[in-house]
Amino acid sequence: MISVIVRTKNEQKWIGRCLTAISRQAFPDVEVIVVDNASTDATLDLIRRFQVRLVTIPDEAFTFGRSLNVGIEASKGDFIAMVSGHCIPATDLWLYRLWRNFQLDPTVVGAYGKQEPLPDTNSLDKRDLLTVFGLERRVQEKDYFFHNANSMIRRSTWEQIPFDEEIAGVEDRDWARRVLDAGHKIVYEPYAAVYHHHGINHGGDRSRADRVVRVIELIHSGRTEDVKREADLVKREAQDVRR
Repeated sequence: MISVIVRTKNEQKWIGRCLTAISRQAFPDVEVIVVDNASTDATLDLIRRFQVRLVTIPDEAFTFGRSLNVGIEASKGDFIAMVSGHCIPATDLWLYRLWRNFQLDPTVVGAYGKQEPLPDTNSLDKRDLLTVFGLERRVQEKDYFFHNANSMIRRSTWEQIPFDEEIAGVEDRDWARRVLDAGHKIVYEPYAAVYHHHGINHGGDRSRADRVVRVIELIHSGRTEDVKREADLVKREAQDVRR
């Protein structure tokens, strides 16, 4: 079984399209868990139209890592796919194309897919998405880049190395650092694509960019304790920002 964890926060524009695309996946055994962070729009009403499990997490308890851990704890699959509520799988083979990387190589513990812009995505976000997410599959043994807007991991690895619940952002890159340092591999799979409207930098949001840079620099330097101290500050800055 594959468990799909969808994180949402006021995603009424996108969540119906996201869940519809997931429901059409050409994979025989799939469950969907939506982890919602205190949505105040029509997101919850739209979610309840689908056969999914809904888990809620309040603002005061939210971090990106905690929301993923909560969703995975509620799931049953041996493989865990993660997608943001404003991302739309591009084809009905999205899950299969992520999953097959684990069948090709038992040392692969994580895979992440391409993110493509929509026609109305602004030019800055289009530039970032087209630059970062290339056309060639890549096996990573040292590169810490990983992106949970479109990814899959082994449950057995998560049980040993869960997501850090204290880091306010880029929990995906922190996780990648820890699994690669433990001798595992992650894969970039360009054929497992999603459409991502605002891209990876939220249209040039300067405060989010500064926050991400601070945490990534600490992660890459291996200063784990500094990352945790920084998290208290950047979490306050990020209260109204959701991936």
